[in-house]
Amino acid sequence: MVVLVVVFAVVGAVLLDRTTTASDNLVGHLDPAAAQLAGLEAALVDEETGVRGYILTGNPEFLQPYEQGEPIERQALSSLSRSLTGHPRALADTAAIEHAAAAWKAGYAQPFIDQTHGGRHVGDAQLASSKAAFDRMRTLFVGAQHQLDAERASATATLVQARRTRDWAFAAMLTVFLLSAVALTVLLHVTVLRPLRVLRAAVHTVVAGHFDEPLPLSGPSDIRALGKDVDAMRGRLADALDEAARKHDALTDQAVELQRSNSELEQFAYVASHDLQEPLRKVASFCQLLERRYGDHLDDRARQYIDFAVDGAKRMQILINDLLGFSRVGRVNDARIPVDLGASARKALGDLQAAVDDSHARIDLPAHLPTVTGDPTLVGMLWQNLFGNAIKFRQPDQAPSIVVEAAPHPEERDVVLISVTDNGIGIPSQFAEKVFVIFQRLHGRDAYQGTGIGLALCKKIVEYHGGRIWVDTAHTGGTRICFTLPTQPSDPLPPSTALPAPEREGSPS
Repeated sequence: MVVLVVVFAVVGAVLLDRTTTASDNLVGHLDPAAAQLAGLEAALVDEETGVRGYILTGNPEFLQPYEQGEPIERQALSSLSRSLTGHPRALADTAAIEHAAAAWKAGYAQPFIDQTHGGRHVGDAQLASSKAAFDRMRTLFVGAQHQLDAERASATATLVQARRTRDWAFAAMLTVFLLSAVALTVLLHVTVLRPLRVLRAAVHTVVAGHFDEPLPLSGPSDIRALGKDVDAMRGRLADALDEAARKHDALTDQAVELQRSNSELEQFAYVASHDLQEPLRKVASFCQLLERRYGDHLDDRARQYIDFAVDGAKRMQILINDLLGFSRVGRVNDARIPVDLGASARKALGDLQAAVDDSHARIDLPAHLPTVTGDPTLVGMLWQNLFGNAIKFRQPDQAPSIVVEAAPHPEERDVVLISVTDNGIGIPSQFAEKVFVIFQRLHGRDAYQGTGIGLALCKKIVEYHGGRIWVDTAHTGGTRICFTLPTQPSDPLPPSTALPAPEREGSPS
């Protein structure tokens, strides 16, 4: 197509140039020359008539045509010289006319005018000789006109032929273009579109789920390369699907095994809550009964051993109950209802009223705490453990002071940031992560009672509700526990800058 375009452009340019040249020659040179030749002849005739009238009458007014015809003659001759450039024969005829006109003027017209002006008579013989010279000039005009007509006819024929050739050439070029387009269309259909349709049909088959069907490789090299790459992708996809199917089967087996394990855990929890606690109650009861009935026969060491046994049984019961509560988070207590954090905190303080009164604790709650979506029992357990720890781990020489603060999360929308700050013994920064691990204690049982499961339970409750919990290690003079919880959009909090910056994802908690 590029070669055709270049060839046709050159041919078209040549033909257009020929047509333009022929048209310019005819319209721009020969046609104006014919009009100028006629004007020249008319000017000379007017001059001859003016001279004859002046000779016969002696009236100077009759010389006006002669005087007016001379500039017209000069202009016509100049225009003819320009128009007939490239036409030597016509130029020669024009030059002969110019020479004859000059000779007539020099030999007859001007002497006759001077003679008449001097009052001398011009004879008939002189007039006859002037007329003969002018008639010879007329003959030159006729010859020049015939030559110009012949050249105009030739130029017209050349223009018609050039136009006909141009039209036929353009028709031929258009035909060749159409035939080339048809040939290219057929070639494109056979070599490109048909293999592409075959490849597309094969790809649709693969998309329908037949990943084991290989793709056909046909057509030009680019399409074969494309088909090869798509077929390689199909192979990798088939392998990936096989691997996914195997993993799905393995996950299904694991899910079944996990369900069976959960069922066994629930069974264990039931046994722990009933069957294990019953022997512990019997051990404690019979030990106490033994002490009451045979106390007079036992020494102090025996009674101490009985106290150890009763205390161990009771601590075992407490540990079992705490483990049961930890395991039930998200499994037994899984309600999703609006929970007022303020009401839940006040209820937890009511349950701890005895410990609050004994320790003379002071608790400051904000006027408004937002509403979250969660389980009321779990949220109550969260508050109860946080308040209970703040009261338990207090300074020996001062009453506990607990301050609860809440503010919108500075980076997350519809999330509340809550802190519980006390003036207790504090948590060293190196143990900020350890305190949230189950059964991890920082003090002996002789100093502070408990099973070491409280903060681990708080962490599990907060994370179950979609939040995070951590120890503010920058706080001094006590302990500050911070946690976040998603809130309901309809219950916003006023902004506050009193709380510490929240922990980032991946920070110690």
